[in-house]
Formats: sequence, C-alpha cells, structure tokens
Amino acid sequence: MRNLDEDTITQAVLARLADTPDPRVKEIVRGLVRHLHEFAREVRLTEAEWLQGIRFLTATGHKCDDRRQEFILLSDVLGLSMLTVCMNNRKPSGCTEATVFGPFHVEGAPHYDDGADVANGAKGEPCEVSCTVRGLAGEPVAGATIDVWQADADGRYDVQYAGLDQPQGRGVLRSDESGRFRFRTVVAQAYPIPDDGPVGDLLRATGRHPWRPAHLHFMIQARGYETLVTHVFRKGDRYLDSDAVFGVRESLVGDWVRQGDGTWRLDFDFVLNRAQAA
Repeated sequence: MRNLDEDTITQAVLARLADTPDPRVKEIVRGLVRHLHEFAREVRLTEAEWLQGIRFLTATGHKCDDRRQEFILLSDVLGLSMLTVCMNNRKPSGCTEATVFGPFHVEGAPHYDDGADVANGAKGEPCEVSCTVRGLAGEPVAGATIDVWQADADGRYDVQYAGLDQPQGRGVLRSDESGRFRFRTVVAQAYPIPDDGPVGDLLRATGRHPWRPAHLHFMIQARGYETLVTHVFRKGDRYLDSDAVFGVRESLVGDWVRQGDGTWRLDFDFVLNRAQAA
C-alpha cells in the first residue's frame, strides 16, 4: 500500500473495503469510490477545483435547517432524485406515475373533512379539486389517506414564511366509500425553487432557470396498495418541458378549468398499484 499513484490508488481503496461487514454498505461504498475516482480522472480534476467542490458542499449543508433541505434541492436539479424515483417505482401500465417528493412536505399536517378548504388563507384564486382513488382493476379505494400540499400564488410554501402561525396550502384527507375525495384550495402557479443558496449558484453557472411548472403534491396511502407520491401539473404551463427538477410526466398533466363564477376546478383520477405480499 505504499508508492500508490493515480493508476493504482483506486484498487488500493477498494481492497481496504474488502472486509466491510454489511454487504449492501460494501456494494454502495465500493461503487461510490469507483465512480468518484473515474470522475476525477475523466475531468482531470485540479486541487483548486476539488477544494471549490468541498466549499460548495459545505455551503449546501450550512443552508439546511428545519424549514429547508438544500441537499434535496441539489439532488433534484441534478436529476438524481427523479432517477431514484424511476428506479424504485416501476408500475404496471395504467397506474399513476410517481414523481419527486420535494423538500416541502411536513409531517402532521391538519386533517380536513371532505370538501374543506385546505388553503386556509393562502394567497391565490379559489379552486375546487375533485379526485378518485382506484386500483388497477377499477375498484374504488375507500379510506385512503391523502396528503396534499402546494405553493401559494407567490410561489411559496407555508414553511417558507417566517412567523406564519398556521399551516396553509396543505392538509390530510380520506377517500370515501367510492374512493372519492374533494377539497378547496387556490390555483396552482409556477414558481422558482429557492435559488438564494448554492443550488441557485449552480443553476446560474450552468445557464439554467430555477422554475417548476404549476402543480399540486399528493401522497396517497391505502392498506393493500403501494404508497404513491406524485404531482398533478397544470396543463399549458410554460415550464412543463423544462422543469428544474425533471419531474414532469405527461400522464400527470391535469386541466384546470375556469368555471362560470370565475373559480377554477380540477378533476383527476389516481390509480394505485397493489402491494406485493412480503
């Protein structure tokens, strides 16, 4: 293990990992080492660039707090989050596709009765959302738990407001016997992901915009079915083909329709995949 050079150091590190007791940890760390070393060789990484990378990751960590997860944003804009979603959420044709979870979900959101107003004072034009939850065979899924959350008309989630004393634009509902659930909220609008930190610096350095197309978040859980984490995107949004986090799927694009009274309505059906027996 002496006199290592750029051609032999990778194998030396891999050999040092040979006794890793957990097979999965061993596989992951060995793969990480191989690809990191190959990356450094491919781009001929300089010491100054390596140090700048360390500073970037340090700044990313410093930007994280209980309201913001900069590392999730970094994973999102590099496409890693969506790649992981795709690999781990393969479903039969006809099931609703999954997409990125995002950094703004909050545990313990308030529970609402069917048809209630989950906006709870959030800025925006009023909108009614009506959905059904079914299985792949068409059976209604009753008693499903549905988490919903969204940004307001200014493109901000409630957790991004300092001092806000109540949840806005988020809530938990349950589907009825026919698999249906409804709620009132505000119209989804396009918004930029937070770009005042290292992730924003990266986007600007690579000539990219920070915008996400308008969408609602949904997480649907039901006994006997796989949990679904997804969005419904607003038809016609200018950013559908350039989502900063690569999350758009054509099957997830819904039509917000203006009603005669000036309000909006979205109808959307979700199809869950049966959970595999352990």
